[in-house]
Amino acid sequence: MATELTWLGHSAFRVDSPGGKRIYVDPFLSGNPKCPESELEPERCDLILVTHGHGDHTGDAVAIHERFGCPVVAQVELRAWFTRQGVAEDGMANSPNKGGTVTVEGVKITLTDANHSSSTADGTYAGEPCGIVLELEDGFKLYFAGDTNVFGDMSLIGRIYSPDVAVLPIGDHFTMGPGEAAVALELLGVVRCVPCHYGTFGLLTGTPDNLRGLAPPGIEVLSPDPGETIEL
Repeated sequence: MATELTWLGHSAFRVDSPGGKRIYVDPFLSGNPKCPESELEPERCDLILVTHGHGDHTGDAVAIHERFGCPVVAQVELRAWFTRQGVAEDGMANSPNKGGTVTVEGVKITLTDANHSSSTADGTYAGEPCGIVLELEDGFKLYFAGDTNVFGDMSLIGRIYSPDVAVLPIGDHFTMGPGEAAVALELLGVVRCVPCHYGTFGLLTGTPDNLRGLAPPGIEVLSPDPGETIEL
């Protein structure tokens, strides 16, 4: 079974792994104007990953956990906040920090650096923002950059983890725009990119076509519509 990636609008994604696991990343569904109505109520979920504490990324994580009892993995301070919201703990298995790798539901999750900010809607300090390298059962790797600008150490992420696909924000204003994302692709050394965090609100002006015009030669920019599934 190939890896399937479904964009749910903004920075929310669903990953269907080769081993049959269904993984939600930054599941901002309700309140997300780009999330299709058909995707507002997940059918199932085996694992939730959250990059940082802003509401457009924590989204429906608590509600999905309550419905399916699935693990929620996030950076240690943010994971402690989830615990206070009623999300069940699993020792420290679900609360790594940057550079740390955990194996949950048969997949490997590594937190990387990201340059942004992180706090929850109630003002709680939520640790530092993170990117995520997700290694699936067959070794396929996706790098979810989270909300960030470009930074030079993306070259280390490429060197150490060799992701097959990079999921990068391109909207500008709150994250990097297409110009910085094009440099990020050069630093990461990937040949495929899925852009996100664009088009949700008027301030987010970057587009996939902007990125295509700036990206290094040979890079494929995949831009599914919200609700569309692509095979990787």
